[in-house]
Amino acid sequence: MRLAAYYRVSTDSQVEEGNGLDTQARMVSAWCEKHGHTLVCVAEDAGISATKPVEDRPGLGQVLDWVHSGHVSGVVMRDLDRLARSVTVQEALLADVWRTLDTHVFTATGGEVMRDDPDDPMRTAMREMMGVFAGLERRMLVKRMRDGRKAKAARGGHAVGAPPYGWATELRELVPVPAEQVALARMYELRSTGLTTRDIADALAAEGHPTKRGGRWTSAVVSRILSRQPVTAEVAHA
Repeated sequence: MRLAAYYRVSTDSQVEEGNGLDTQARMVSAWCEKHGHTLVCVAEDAGISATKPVEDRPGLGQVLDWVHSGHVSGVVMRDLDRLARSVTVQEALLADVWRTLDTHVFTATGGEVMRDDPDDPMRTAMREMMGVFAGLERRMLVKRMRDGRKAKAARGGHAVGAPPYGWATELRELVPVPAEQVALARMYELRSTGLTTRDIADALAAEGHPTKRGGRWTSAVVSRILSRQPVTAEVAHA
């Protein structure tokens, strides 16, 4: 079967590391090879939350176009949470894919996601319940992380997750990283000339500036960094 793959990561740290997208690609490719499917096209949304609508997720929009045009017979992804973080959005997107006859949805972790069947209502109910519990697990994880940050803040120190680009954490304080500060200044300089985030990413890569974790510069990474409120030395040591 001719399939389109969809990969998504929501955080810029995953994008910079490349591990999220690379891991998904390896899992999907291995699954297609094992089950005799042909992966004919790939789309990704790097650094884009699953809470965003389709119009703000160009990769997903491209996959839906391939499906509806008949270019592929279905879509495959690592698991359903690549589509959406809520059951309602997940079900709406599945229905959008399935409105084209003889189209299929697969996940590398669970195989084919079966179409709704009026004679088997339990099929839909089980899929929706799995989505509900997956969402609960994610929200509980977020709560544990938030509780940990509150406890860390109560003891003093940096407690808002990973330090932003240009900074590192030492003894619970933010300190500047010289090489990243140079890249950060260059980023703002390039933006002031009107360059796109893609052009800025290409320029930073060509000039050899480091990313946070040694990955590649992308438009999404640059956009995320530039959208943040700049951190100053006074703020870092306040």
